[in-house]
Amino acid sequence: MSRHDTAPGASAAIGAALYRLATRAARRLPRDMSLTSAATLATLDRTGPRRITDLAAVEGVTQPAMTTLVRVLEESGLVERRGDASDKRVTLVCLTQAGASYVHTRRQAGVHALEQLIDELTGDEIEALVAALPALTHLAELESQDREGPKQ
Repeated sequence: MSRHDTAPGASAAIGAALYRLATRAARRLPRDMSLTSAATLATLDRTGPRRITDLAAVEGVTQPAMTTLVRVLEESGLVERRGDASDKRVTLVCLTQAGASYVHTRRQAGVHALEQLIDELTGDEIEALVAALPALTHLAELESQDREGPKQ
């Protein structure tokens, strides 16, 4: 089936359902830090070390706000600043082992919360989700490309 063959409004209906699911899933996550802090750690986990200005752009905050956030994460032992070997004027923000562990634990908590919801579905509904996995995976990849830009 081509994109033109889909029912009118299908994209809006799917978008609404995914948005509701994402917001409800976010509410189930631990609230031990701000969503921006957690998102920044997740970005560093996915993309590797980044400049503060890049992180600010990706997370949609100002550079001064990101500088403050990085300082707090650094004081918590979740990130560290390192020089860039290719440009001595540049400082990169990197995840520490504790930061990587935090991201992994938080991600697993999110997966577990969704697993609990999925377990409440019927067999046919689970089969429909399994069939949709390639499209959902591609959708997540497209969103990551739009938000994060090229890896540093």
